[in-house]
Amino acid sequence: MTSVTPTGQGGADGAGPLAYPDALIRKILSETKTVAMVGASAKEIRPSYFVLKYLLAKGFDVIPVNPGLAGKEILGKTVYPDLQSIPVPIDMVDIFRSSDAVPGIVEEALGLDPLPKVIWTQLTVRHDEAAARAEAAGLTVIMDRCPKIEYGRLSGEIGWNGVNSRVLSSRKPKLGKGYQSFGLNTCR
Repeated sequence: MTSVTPTGQGGADGAGPLAYPDALIRKILSETKTVAMVGASAKEIRPSYFVLKYLLAKGFDVIPVNPGLAGKEILGKTVYPDLQSIPVPIDMVDIFRSSDAVPGIVEEALGLDPLPKVIWTQLTVRHDEAAARAEAAGLTVIMDRCPKIEYGRLSGEIGWNGVNSRVLSSRKPKLGKGYQSFGLNTCR
């Protein structure tokens, strides 16, 4: 993946949103297969739970990471205590933790072999120094975004609910495999 500096000065600190090119987000979500979700919760009312459920339904291999739930299962997926314990290569690390936890998670990700391609932090989660460290190592960093929202926006699904996705197309979506699988990567 390539290093892309987002436009804007803001994000979680309240100074305005970070802006990433739609082409970059689409490329990440189309090419990513394995996602390690750090901070995954077994509680059905938590955002990490329904993002995990959504990404699984879209064909991603989502691996929950939560030391408090290690060895248990969330949605049929084994929970690991940390990134190092995951036995398969990871394409993307999705961080559902507070901004102050990001540097430690990035350092752990940088210790993996092979390296993940993407560090993605959820809405309101931003740590510029950790992002710079990851980018210096060749990883793509997306901050203050939700892959569920971005997938729905770019695939047109979010428009089914009357939300302006900022994506216009007269093309009929291609039906892929899985539940409501109109999307970015219909081969999943």
